[in-house]
Amino acid sequence: MEHFIVSARKYRPQNFEDVVGQQAITNTLDNAIKNNHLAQALLFTGPRGVGKTSCARILAKKINQQDAALSEDEDFAFNIFELDAASNNSVDDIRSLTDQVRIPPQTGKYKVYIIDEVHMLSQAAFNAFLKTLEEPPAHAIFILATTEKHKIIPTILSRCQIFDFKRIGVLDAKNYLKTICEKENITAEDDALHIIAQKADGAMRDALSIFDRVVSFSGKNLTREAVTENLNVLDYETYFNMTDLVLENKIPDVLNTFNSVLGKGFEGHHFINGLASHFRDLLVAKDKATLELLEVGDAAKKKYLKQAEKASIPFLMQSIEKANNCDLNYRASKNQRLLVELTLMQIASITFDGEKKKSANYIIPATFFQALSPVKKQVVKPIEKKVETPVLKTQTNIAVENNTTKKPILNIAKRRSSFSLNSIHDKKEKKKTVVEENFDNHPKDIFTEKQLQGFWKEYTTFLIKKGERSMASIVGTDVPKLNDAFKISFTVPNKLMQDQFLKGRPKLLKFLREKLNNYGIDIQTILNETVEKKFAYTPQEKYNKLKEKNPLLDKLRQTFELDL
Repeated sequence: MEHFIVSARKYRPQNFEDVVGQQAITNTLDNAIKNNHLAQALLFTGPRGVGKTSCARILAKKINQQDAALSEDEDFAFNIFELDAASNNSVDDIRSLTDQVRIPPQTGKYKVYIIDEVHMLSQAAFNAFLKTLEEPPAHAIFILATTEKHKIIPTILSRCQIFDFKRIGVLDAKNYLKTICEKENITAEDDALHIIAQKADGAMRDALSIFDRVVSFSGKNLTREAVTENLNVLDYETYFNMTDLVLENKIPDVLNTFNSVLGKGFEGHHFINGLASHFRDLLVAKDKATLELLEVGDAAKKKYLKQAEKASIPFLMQSIEKANNCDLNYRASKNQRLLVELTLMQIASITFDGEKKKSANYIIPATFFQALSPVKKQVVKPIEKKVETPVLKTQTNIAVENNTTKKPILNIAKRRSSFSLNSIHDKKEKKKTVVEENFDNHPKDIFTEKQLQGFWKEYTTFLIKKGERSMASIVGTDVPKLNDAFKISFTVPNKLMQDQFLKGRPKLLKFLREKLNNYGIDIQTILNETVEKKFAYTPQEKYNKLKEKNPLLDKLRQTFELDL
């Protein structure tokens, strides 16, 4: 079996042109060699896997290749000395190194000493190295490499020419992986390589290691689904789906989606951070000037642009703020799942229009989703008080009560004026009592919720024309919902409106039954006091609503001593 060489070793850069993402440093080093302007002590610092050691080896090789009399194939391996400071960090190791520095090279012009992980040297070793580093022999060049520059003492830093290596960009890493795929005859989706580059987090060595792992998993064909499955990362489709749900205020679906994410083994902290990054990318996609900051593939970029049109900037800003607060409080929370769920519910309630005034942490009430649910709800029907119709006692019915029909009775009830308040109240009470008939043998045609709502609006218009504006306003406060078995649910904001609606319900039922040709219809009222502030009935309530909008109104009333 052929020996396998990992990509990180197989494709290690052999010249400055092969180094990925460090053009500024490689150009500087190349020009310094050509112009004979190279310092004798160099410090390469930066994150892991960005090319520090590779650049040091290329530099050590190119220094001696300047001599035209020598072959370009000569690698000058005997002139390059690598020292791992992590395991050779004592004073004796540095003294042994300084003794070797005195010996000139046998071939070539320079001897190059590469000290990797130089920050691991002890304090005494640093001090022993100072004099040699400050005044090295003419044939010696020191290249120090480290990931933690802050751990190196200032006296060493002052004697070195410092080169700061940057993290490798996602697009640069993806393009390099694409080049390797072409050399290895591997077919790879653009999004698959992008996910690998993102997972590497700026380290090319990590990207190549992940690439080898994914190729071992899926063979010569790399797909986005295979990469996400193998790396156990959340696919961006999850965040696109979650964003669509929160924009549509579908809190139950949001919680179910989050539960499925937890079921795949992901932490809530990882998910909320990813969602915040997704909102950031949507915000970046809102403006063409910042579109270059969106480091995603071409296919994903189109999806970001499409979803960014649906998400407003205020929504994205509030969502990012809430997700960031969740991130800050996650570690200190005792119920971390609940914290994330509350954050998701708050984000899903930002664009809800059900309330005029909402607090910063407003969450859509559960009754709103119960009203939308197609499942039959158990509604507690309010107890209706039966009002007996007062009967005017005449000579005849009094006689019947006393079983004396033949004898005249002088005790006749006092006759009420038709213009008195009591007589008007009696007439209204008589009209109120409607006997419910048995409609078992009547037609019960099928109808849709849209037809129901259309006739509901027609009845509202009929009430307005008839002059019953109070009842019309109550009927128009909500849209009726059709449940199973021709049951209609209607939400009212307070007990007062519920009582008024129940008085006019028989006439409404009669109208709907005739229009829809269905006598099995029944209306159930749902009391939802969470929206009570939305309505004002009495003059005092109307005045309070106006005062909330303009506090100066109360000052005007007090100044002129006005009544309500």
